[in-house]
Amino acid sequence: MFSETQRTSKLQSYTKVVTAIGCYWIFSIGTVFVNKYLLSSNALKLNAPLFITWFQCLVSVFICIILSKVSRFCPELLDLPEMTIHRNTCKKTLPLSLVFVGMIAFNNLCLQNVSVSFYYVSRSLSTVFSVVLTYLIMYKKAAPLATYCCFFIVFGFCLGVNQEDLSGSISTVGVFYGVLASFFVALYAFLTRSALKSVDNNLWKLAMYNNLNALILFIPLVALNGEIGEVINFPLLRDPAFWVPLVLSGFLGFMMSYVTGWQIQATSPLTHNISGTAKAAAQTVIAVIYWAEAKTALWWLSNFTVLFGSTAYTYVQKTLMDARLESEKLRQEEMSALSSKSQSTSQRPSVTIDANVINHERRQVASDTPVKVTVPPPKVPAGMPPMRDEIEMLRSGYKDQHGNATKTQGAELKIDIN
Repeated sequence: MFSETQRTSKLQSYTKVVTAIGCYWIFSIGTVFVNKYLLSSNALKLNAPLFITWFQCLVSVFICIILSKVSRFCPELLDLPEMTIHRNTCKKTLPLSLVFVGMIAFNNLCLQNVSVSFYYVSRSLSTVFSVVLTYLIMYKKAAPLATYCCFFIVFGFCLGVNQEDLSGSISTVGVFYGVLASFFVALYAFLTRSALKSVDNNLWKLAMYNNLNALILFIPLVALNGEIGEVINFPLLRDPAFWVPLVLSGFLGFMMSYVTGWQIQATSPLTHNISGTAKAAAQTVIAVIYWAEAKTALWWLSNFTVLFGSTAYTYVQKTLMDARLESEKLRQEEMSALSSKSQSTSQRPSVTIDANVINHERRQVASDTPVKVTVPPPKVPAGMPPMRDEIEMLRSGYKDQHGNATKTQGAELKIDIN
């Protein structure tokens, strides 16, 4: 039976986990649907995906700065580092920011050209690219089980593209953008670890610098894509029906960064990945119902295959990581035991010998029968002839100081101890 305190603690723990997962699902699915409305809604008809992405970065930067100020005056309410902007830090995070721009830009371009129901499958190759980049950059081969999981993902992706094509709703450009988005997602994960050193290993600072650099990097892209004139001539430019969802999309994108970390903290990386996979399945079902889409059994099979391959890959990686950690733990325990044994051996108590006792023992031995000592045969290096030199024989103990033979090989000597 649990005590009242234990029941309360368990209830609080379960509430925290359910709240974290629920917020992750709400903000993630909400971000996709709001972005889809902005990117390809018949009500807006604004063909400016890069401008929308740029504005979302602007909102994220303002939120980071505002929350940093709140944390400074109310540290008990919010614990965030001070968001001061340094030019050198901007330069150090620039390589990652370039990948970040590619990742979010191609994500939105993909969502603009494909349906929400196919959005997950079109971007499902990030796991495969992670395995490939791990081999190309770190020279590490994936485990056989992880490779089999990647085959499932690739098969599901190809089957999904085939079924979209047969239904007549395929967008080759959208699929291409989805593949590029998957590549940049995988590459971003590799570069994040090194970039974190430039911001004191703080994810909030990294998010701010990424969005800050993206604000500058997106300007020429928006201009080259001809979106400046598109925005200026947009008929709903002063309409709240456009600005409210645009600001909301920026807020949801920022909150996604927070709730992702919160879910991992409240559960585990494995649970986070499984939750993300389940969320993608729910998102697909919601999209099919909302837009009243008719899908074939093979189309559903493609989604299930991708979901299964992604979940299995996550589980395999988690199992391998646990095995490595357990092996490392055992190795450290063995090294600790050997170190303790070595220290105990080196710390043996010293023995003090009295000189009077030694002299007494020597007198006793001198009065007794001489001690018999068996002399081992000398070690002669291979190829060297037997010692015949008188000096060598004297030095080796085969002759005494008077030149008389004192021992032979393997003989017993009588030694008097005086």
